[in-house]
Amino acid sequence: MTTVLVVEDNKAQREMISDLLKKMGLKVSEASDGVEALEQIDGNPPDLVVLDIIMPRMNGYEVCRRLKSDKKTENLVVVMCSAKKEEFDRYWGMKQGADAYIAKPFHPQELVGTVKQLLRPPA
Repeated sequence: MTTVLVVEDNKAQREMISDLLKKMGLKVSEASDGVEALEQIDGNPPDLVVLDIIMPRMNGYEVCRRLKSDKKTENLVVVMCSAKKEEFDRYWGMKQGADAYIAKPFHPQELVGTVKQLLRPPA
């Protein structure tokens, strides 16, 4: 079964994103900050990470950079999902290695469509 890790410090947002992904038939785990996310990924890497940027202890940019610079996790799909919605924020997220960037607030279909597209096997 395809697994997704939702990394979001806001409990309501985390639950809303998790529920959306579960309705897609995905197995979802959660982390409330970047440090917790890296600990979970180290033991059991998911297929995809939905990653907030503004979080305590370690921000999403740093988490993404660490994942993409590690041979064990460099191919992990990362979707940044943040209230930081300026063009520079999107640019910087992609520069850290993110596979997609979704600005909050987002329409649920935007997240679902992005996740479906990224989890599709390459043709």
